[in-house]
Amino acid sequence: MTIRIGDHIPTAVLSRMMENGPQPVMTNDYFAGRKVVLFSVPGAFTPTCSAYHLPGFVELANDFTAKGVDAIGCMAVNDVFVMHAWGKSANA
Repeated sequence: MTIRIGDHIPTAVLSRMMENGPQPVMTNDYFAGRKVVLFSVPGAFTPTCSAYHLPGFVELANDFTAKGVDAIGCMAVNDVFVMHAWGKSANA
């Protein structure tokens, strides 16, 4: 299946770490009216994902923003606590 610019993600409830802990986020609400780069990795803290997948998005974040991207999101099989810790460890 090919994903194209402008395609919509299916309606789902995701989790996002906020200041007061994990909060549910509806995909329809999060993506509505925004340009979001969404990527997925097999698992946080795995050697390949930590060395190759995430760093490229961190390094190019300003380039994405300059092209009108509002947010960069990462999905994995890990829970929100692990993803939050991984993001902090990578300065993401």
